[in-house]
Amino acid sequence: MANEKILTAEQEIQLRKPIDDYVGKIQKKIDALRLDGVDKVISLQNDIDAIKRDHVLTKAEKETAIAEKNAQLEKAKGIEQKNQSEISKLVSDAENYLNAHFDNKYYKPVKESCKLEKESARKRYARKVDELKQEHTTTVASLSDHQEIKDENYVYKNRLFDAKMKRNKEFQEIKDRRHAAYTYKYHLIDLLRMSKFTFIESQTQKWENYRYSFNTRSFLLQNGLYIAIVLIFIMLCIITPIVKKQPLLTYNNVLNVLQQASPRIFLALGVAALILLAGTDLSIGRMVGMGITTGTIIMHQGINTGSVFGHIFDFTGLPIIARIFFALIMCILLCTFFTTIAGFFTAKFKMHPFISTMANMLVIFGLATYATKGVSFGAIEQSIPAIIIPKINGFPTIILWAVAAVIIVWFIWNKTTFGKNLYAVGGNAEAAAVSGISVFRVTVGAFIMAGVLYGFGSWLECIRMVGSGSATYGQGWEMDAIAACVVGGISFTGGIGKISGVVVGVFIFTALTYSLTILGIDTNLQFVFSGIIILVAVTLDCLKYVQKK
Repeated sequence: MANEKILTAEQEIQLRKPIDDYVGKIQKKIDALRLDGVDKVISLQNDIDAIKRDHVLTKAEKETAIAEKNAQLEKAKGIEQKNQSEISKLVSDAENYLNAHFDNKYYKPVKESCKLEKESARKRYARKVDELKQEHTTTVASLSDHQEIKDENYVYKNRLFDAKMKRNKEFQEIKDRRHAAYTYKYHLIDLLRMSKFTFIESQTQKWENYRYSFNTRSFLLQNGLYIAIVLIFIMLCIITPIVKKQPLLTYNNVLNVLQQASPRIFLALGVAALILLAGTDLSIGRMVGMGITTGTIIMHQGINTGSVFGHIFDFTGLPIIARIFFALIMCILLCTFFTTIAGFFTAKFKMHPFISTMANMLVIFGLATYATKGVSFGAIEQSIPAIIIPKINGFPTIILWAVAAVIIVWFIWNKTTFGKNLYAVGGNAEAAAVSGISVFRVTVGAFIMAGVLYGFGSWLECIRMVGSGSATYGQGWEMDAIAACVVGGISFTGGIGKISGVVVGVFIFTALTYSLTILGIDTNLQFVFSGIIILVAVTLDCLKYVQKK
């Protein structure tokens, strides 16, 4: 009885025939009305664009040809306007018919047929497995030689695999049929309206396409870590009120997380470009230490008590605004100087960024510690944070600096030639070089951009912490920045990643650290959590890469 409801391909076509006939007749009328109207308009506009791009014609010839086409275009637009009302009526008639008949007369019977066919395929597979199992048991019982039994087991596994592959193929064919039946309505609407869908129709099609292409393994590879972290965070939100007698997820706590994350976003955005090139940067923490020390010295409250190479600096004679921007410029210059050196060695001598940035890390820390004797330089002028990152009704505006950085870097990555070249070099440096891209310039450019972002980030952190700069500040921050990028989907294989992923990664790590601190978890154990997250993130990234290979 169930088999009678399973439709053949011919039966499906028969069900669809009345719809095709009705809508097809209307479509022919619409096409005839569009022929000298909208179709002519599109054709003439393309002709005009082609004439403008034509380098053979003289200026006078172009103007004459364009004037002729424009005259024809005005006539075609008049016909288009004249027929618009009639076309709208015909489209409305066809759509009303589709809404009334498509689902009931065609899609629902096909959907039900696919459901029954899938169940039938599942039963056939179960019968085949039982049959193979019985044959295998009988065959093994008649054998005594160990090698023959081993061979039979191998054959049995292969037959089971073949049966499974056949079932999966049948499932996919059924899935394709249902999807094709569902999308056929939008194919007809596409022809009627010339690809002009409403917002709801567009979203409906996206959802259907997502359902059709959904794969559990791929979904878990892409989102498994995020799901696990969200579950951990939910657990912390439940545990914290019980243990600490205070809620975790409050407005102030969220603002605190965003405030702490803001300078770190600059660092993560900087190293993200290097990871995109299949590299990394181990000197970020020392860059922060150098930057915050430099910022504190320039913006110090009064004359500096500490010296640099034996010299005590005094910038109190400069206006506050001048000192603020001088500190920013020096932070950017110093960080960019060292990242450019690392970028040069990486690009020129094909040195792995791990080595060039590790050398940077040692040089920066050695110089900064030797120059300052490792002392802290105290606080900056108290009025500076209120000027650069004031709180407006309790809202920390330092977040807006981070938002601006995200927007600018997103634009560079996605809307500029440099950004496109960055992805190309990260994906395949040799192919990029062959296509005319300067791998050297892109690599050095990525390091320079990272230096600018490190300088900005360390300057903001200096103002957020009101100074207290020392060469040891920022220790371990490179791991946080790199981990945030990896968790956010910036692949170490190169050429894969999005800015949105970097931002999500930074917030995840900052929120997790903040939550564990409130809960009273020892700092050393927090490193353990971070290490596990990094290991899982990179493992998932490697699995995705292996799957693509």
